[in-house]
Amino acid sequence: MALTDIAVLLVEDDPVFRQLVADFLSSQGASVKQASNGEQGVQLFTQEHYDIVIADLSMPIVDGLEMLRQMVDIDPAIPSIVISGNDAMSDVVEALRIGASDYLVKPVADLFIIEQAVEQALLTGSKPVEQAIAPHSTELIELSYQELNDNLLLLEQSAEAAKSVQQQLFPSSSVEYPNALINYTLYKNSDVSAFFIDSTMVGDEHLVLYMAHFMPEDNSAAFGCVLLRSFVNQQLKLFRNDQSEVLIQPCKMLEYLNERLASSGLHILMDIIYVSLDLSEYRVAIAQSGKGLRGYLRNPTGLAPLAISETDPIGFPTWKAPKVLSRHLALGEQLCIATYLPEHKQALLENRFEGLVFDANTKAGGFIQLECE
Repeated sequence: MALTDIAVLLVEDDPVFRQLVADFLSSQGASVKQASNGEQGVQLFTQEHYDIVIADLSMPIVDGLEMLRQMVDIDPAIPSIVISGNDAMSDVVEALRIGASDYLVKPVADLFIIEQAVEQALLTGSKPVEQAIAPHSTELIELSYQELNDNLLLLEQSAEAAKSVQQQLFPSSSVEYPNALINYTLYKNSDVSAFFIDSTMVGDEHLVLYMAHFMPEDNSAAFGCVLLRSFVNQQLKLFRNDQSEVLIQPCKMLEYLNERLASSGLHILMDIIYVSLDLSEYRVAIAQSGKGLRGYLRNPTGLAPLAISETDPIGFPTWKAPKVLSRHLALGEQLCIATYLPEHKQALLENRFEGLVFDANTKAGGFIQLECE
């Protein structure tokens, strides 16, 4: 294989695109280490030797440019390739000035383009600044931010890739945030889970979480799961760049998800309960689409169903935006989302939080719980 025994450090904050690239490079013989931001990238870079670095420019904590500067100070001989998904051509030029060997523009329609760029960078090494910039400086290049369409195109090439990426996206059974704790269990009966959960901090004061159920419950659910995470990731980037607050507004977020899923080309429907928590006030805003999931408030006496407005599933032709339920979480209350099956609710009440579980004897589904600390 063309990249046999090549050590690659891949730094990319979009987990879907990162895993797709990592799986592809591994299939071509490379040894790949992954980092989700520039700070992690620098840490890994100092711990062992790499033949090449592939990095996104737009990342949280430490961005791609600052990361490359630190790496050049550590070892300027290691070539790098940058991937740009925004319209800041000046950042690309600066990356080349720092010492990047080449750059790629998202969407990357064919992963073999990355392989070719790696081979070229390893063959030629880092070029002087003038030579590196010259091929691009006279071109009017419009850099487009289309990670979602790109991910869909790549995933459509292989159902196995979708399954692999889906598996990587599930968090551990317990995730701690500042003043909040997330626990969950999801049961699956096959390689693909038709149910998906996730959560993330949005800035310093907000936490969002959601549970989704995809229909039909076949391989297409893997594509739906991966796309959902990409949609959320795109809104997270917009929030970080002070361009949108849709991510913390459940009704607007469901409108956005419906638009994106309906235009994805996949004939998928999705039940979802989406929650935004303001950690400064412990106020939750909740919106729901579809009828396959149920929201609960949990206290020492048991589970109390929440009266959340329902609509058709996301992706349904007559879908309309739901109303949002807003309330404070009282001391000792937990917010839960679960499927209707009695055995799942019983497992929740018994605090059997196990993460993603393959169980041929238990029906697919599960639950997620939010507890403020």
